[in-house]
Amino acid sequence: MSVPMRRAAPSVASVLQPLKAAVLFVLLAPLLAGCGFNTIPTYEEQAKAAWSEVLNQYQRRADLIPNLVETVKGFAAQEREVLAAVVEARAAATQVEVSAETLTDPDAFAAFQARQAELGGALARLLAVVENYPELKSSQNFLALQAQIEGTENRIAVARRDYIEAVRRYNTALRTLPSMLWARLWFTDNRPYQNFTIEEDKMDAPKVDFGSAG
Repeated sequence: MSVPMRRAAPSVASVLQPLKAAVLFVLLAPLLAGCGFNTIPTYEEQAKAAWSEVLNQYQRRADLIPNLVETVKGFAAQEREVLAAVVEARAAATQVEVSAETLTDPDAFAAFQARQAELGGALARLLAVVENYPELKSSQNFLALQAQIEGTENRIAVARRDYIEAVRRYNTALRTLPSMLWARLWFTDNRPYQNFTIEEDKMDAPKVDFGSAG
């Protein structure tokens, strides 16, 4: 009859080792925070959050466009070329996706920015033809869309500016002391995020003015 073997009791050293590591971490945490260790991950999360808001506002604009197109079509069906351009630009813009995980890809970001700019241009041309249709400008459905589009364009401008500032802080932290040391020693996979290239003076919200209803 075999006798079951007893496991050896853990040594004092093996028990104390995890405890020592935990105590050491607690003691060093304030020092790490003070020397910039938390700067990169903090700024990175802020930039990701700012990008999510940019996407939310662009998506809101895209969601408003189908109703806008249908409303304009009801009063100005002859503007087929302008209407078609908006529909096509919207489809192209929604096909280009840049998630927070792919913000380091310059080609993807450039494509996203270009498609959104094209959509903005097509939308501006559509809104310009509204001036030729007084009945359309006085439509209650159109007036409601007017208010929503104005608000969305303003929120897009704010979201873009917030993202630009968040990325500036994050990218700066990757290449300046003391956080640069942690980028090279610890956060070795972190790369600069792409940013909008349109000049600041061109980032004001588009003037969406349909004139008075009268």
